[in-house]
Amino acid sequence: MLAVDKEKEQEDYIKEALMLKQALSLCSSLVEEKLRMEAAFFEAVRVLIMRFINKGSGNKFSLPEINARINELLKASIKSEGVINLFSDISQQVSLFDPKFLEEISKMKEKNIAVELLKKLIAEQIHIYRHTNVVKSEKFSEIIQNVINKYLNGMLTNEQVIEELLNLAKQIAEAQKRGEELGLTVDELAFYDALTKPQVIKDFYENEELIAITKELAETLRKNRTIDWQKRDTARAAMRMMIKKLLKKHHYPPEGMDYAIKIVMTQCELWTDNNAAD
Repeated sequence: MLAVDKEKEQEDYIKEALMLKQALSLCSSLVEEKLRMEAAFFEAVRVLIMRFINKGSGNKFSLPEINARINELLKASIKSEGVINLFSDISQQVSLFDPKFLEEISKMKEKNIAVELLKKLIAEQIHIYRHTNVVKSEKFSEIIQNVINKYLNGMLTNEQVIEELLNLAKQIAEAQKRGEELGLTVDELAFYDALTKPQVIKDFYENEELIAITKELAETLRKNRTIDWQKRDTARAAMRMMIKKLLKKHHYPPEGMDYAIKIVMTQCELWTDNNAAD
């Protein structure tokens, strides 16, 4: 592949690997882990080949350096069981929430690979939020979209976009810790985020009161969950009525802020859709 007389093969590989990368970006959540892992390896090799033939940005690699880096990629893929889907077992694999891991990414010489890796890792966590936390899903989706748009429009260099993505990763990590600090489970934190989405809400309630509403709301949904919520409009209507009654008991929301109920209701419906009784 790297021989002087293999120029045609090099061009074909670079072209096909780039097309694979672009195709995967459109349907990454639908592709099984093994294929995503292979695609990540092909992309890394593509970048190395471009550096070898000096068609990419940065210094040119020698053939021994290319071989050494490919061996490193193989070892890394075996150790982490994939470059992209690193959230399947956070306790055993590298994590977006590991400061040491983020520091290693920030020091990577291949800045374009670091950008892609951070994008994939953050996208994985946002994908989780889409099924668990409405507020965080919307918030972090908007942030990463703005960052990537600036990057694609040439408003950010590789180094700058990496800094922006690292800051976002740290925000996500801090958001995860917030639940522990408040004594809330992951589910409860999602309800708390919905209740406090309008920032002015905290001007009307003590935090202890908001936490109490959160826990009561979560417990009420757990006790009354039923598969009918997913299948019957009447059941969902009854669920909404139950939630409104609970909120009214706590005088939530304040007068003139009825829109706050919509956010809470959306989070409750998301929870019921993903936690219906068997």
